[in-house]
Amino acid sequence: MTYFDTIAAVSSPFGKGGVAVIRLSGSEALTVIDRLFRPKFKKYQRLADATPRMMVYGEIISPEDPERVLDDVLCVYFPAPSSFTGEDVVEISCHGGVLVTQSVLSACLTAGARAAEAGEYTRRAYINGKMSLPEAEALGNLLEAGNDEQLRLARTGMKGRLAREMEDIYGRLVTILANLEVGMDFPEEDLTEIPAEEMIRLLSDIRAELKRLKATYRTGHAIAEGIPTVIVGRPNVGKSALYNALVGRDAAIVTDIAGTTRDVLSETVSLGRVTLRLSDTAGLRDTDDPVEQIGVSRAKGVLEEAELVLALFDGSTPPTDEDLALLHTLKAQAEDGKKVLYLLTKNDLWESDNIPFLTPETPSGLDFISLSAQSGLGMEVLTAMVEEAFIDGDLDTGASAIVFSARQFAALSGCITALDRAVDALEMLLPYDLCAEDLRDVLTSLGELSGHSVREEVISEIFHKFCVGK
Repeated sequence: MTYFDTIAAVSSPFGKGGVAVIRLSGSEALTVIDRLFRPKFKKYQRLADATPRMMVYGEIISPEDPERVLDDVLCVYFPAPSSFTGEDVVEISCHGGVLVTQSVLSACLTAGARAAEAGEYTRRAYINGKMSLPEAEALGNLLEAGNDEQLRLARTGMKGRLAREMEDIYGRLVTILANLEVGMDFPEEDLTEIPAEEMIRLLSDIRAELKRLKATYRTGHAIAEGIPTVIVGRPNVGKSALYNALVGRDAAIVTDIAGTTRDVLSETVSLGRVTLRLSDTAGLRDTDDPVEQIGVSRAKGVLEEAELVLALFDGSTPPTDEDLALLHTLKAQAEDGKKVLYLLTKNDLWESDNIPFLTPETPSGLDFISLSAQSGLGMEVLTAMVEEAFIDGDLDTGASAIVFSARQFAALSGCITALDRAVDALEMLLPYDLCAEDLRDVLTSLGELSGHSVREEVISEIFHKFCVGK
């Protein structure tokens, strides 16, 4: 495989439909289509005779048997560099049957194209400068979007707001680095145009901008990647009922028998503007059942990894020893930064001014939400509290530059750490070459975020997640 090959793939979803689209991209795209496509209009001998970006009606024939017509199609040619990939691109719109689509694709491959790999079209667009790496990541999020908020965030990323801010900061840092290098090359002449005090101010301003961008990750992560969330509690407090309510279907078995859930059930769901990577777990209790013991052990493991905990307790009864042990564990985890929401279930069995669960033994300082997964009571409050915890209300996901991937967050963190060292070096009047080295580290991390200097394995991982036809 090389990136000089002409590639082909079905770009529309697999299956039966009205129309399917096969895309060719590469320097030999017109050569390949000339071996397959026969225009129906007499003034065109081949697709290249037609005006670019204009649909041409004709037939796809077998390259091995010109008398065999595979399908009636529409073809359009997008010349480089004015195409999605930046290369010559031909798109074939054929009938959407599975067999006919495969026949047209096979003809393209027989005529000289290579089967595209996952994400290869978008990867070529990135390599050819048609989009930045953050824009390509946003496109991947657009394809995977499961709710309106993810669509808004993805569309904003594709508009290049984050990429433009990175380019602006990159350029300013290059100017400061160049100034430092002049001072290093001619220390006796003092040819630097920017005094040290001014460089400290400029770098401090850039650091503040990067920290502001880094702070947006909590919101971007909550929308795009999703918050690892676990539902915990002792058996038969309504965990599976809440799981089903959030998922929107009967995904977990709900009975009056304690210990029904033995394994961890997982699903990605939307709760308001937040995406939850939700897990329902076995009830936490001591048990002699070896299968249930495995489920309890797995539940504790998921609890440790979760960023958000939905802790359920039966509000109609006083707390058990298991409830109290869980409350103390969660209270300690919340003090360490984990977000925990405490939910009281079965609210049809108690009065709001007399809650049996709230006894002198119940740890103080905890805010409980009255919840009924069956009636929906308390779900709006739960949604609002989750959004408040993970969504910055001052951010406009349709317009603001927002960091939305762990890769971007890690690169920004590296930028800020190196920038801290550079500012410290200037403030301590250390030699310029030490500060310059730190600024080069900043530019390297910034390049990883924008795609200027990202490692090949990182690029491969990003585009491997795309479908073959994109």
